[in-house]
Amino acid sequence: MPARTGEGHRAPVLVVMGVAGSGKSTVGRLLAARLGLTFEEGDDLHPAANVDKMHAGTPLTDEDRWPWLDRVASWVDARIRAGEGGVIACSALKRPYRDRIAPHGGVVFIHLVVDPSKLAHRLVRRTGHYMPSSLLASQLEALEEPGPDEPALSVDATAPAEAVVEQIVAQLSTLRRRAVPPPAQ
Repeated sequence: MPARTGEGHRAPVLVVMGVAGSGKSTVGRLLAARLGLTFEEGDDLHPAANVDKMHAGTPLTDEDRWPWLDRVASWVDARIRAGEGGVIACSALKRPYRDRIAPHGGVVFIHLVVDPSKLAHRLVRRTGHYMPSSLLASQLEALEEPGPDEPALSVDATAPAEAVVEQIVAQLSTLRRRAVPPPAQ
């Protein structure tokens, strides 16, 4: 049975986006659990060459990212075609990346915003990830915040992850209420 956000409304695919250290994976997993949706770790979709390049401290180029973004888009499309929602953690740093991920809609981008100094602190403490903290500057430079015409929410992600998820759920609820016209009288 497809996941639903309320009576008669299919759940969208949520792309939890932001730079390294913003909490995409942690928040994405918690959000998926909270909403009863499938979670996918976008980092796991990177080709081995991308992982090797990042592990070596070399920023990815747009050309490096396109095959990865196509894999992310395939996952998103499969969830939409199945009539189910889902949550995927994916940096989605630039508008063309977001357009590639969701060319036909059905997606809400959740942009996690964290002050760069806090990001650096988080990355120094992070263990077990192939991307070194030295690549944060290149991600901040590449980041294009979602525009007002994009299906996106921006959330301050400096609070504990559980509180960030509650902010997202509240904003999604408000967004859905605005998108659904009231019943005819």
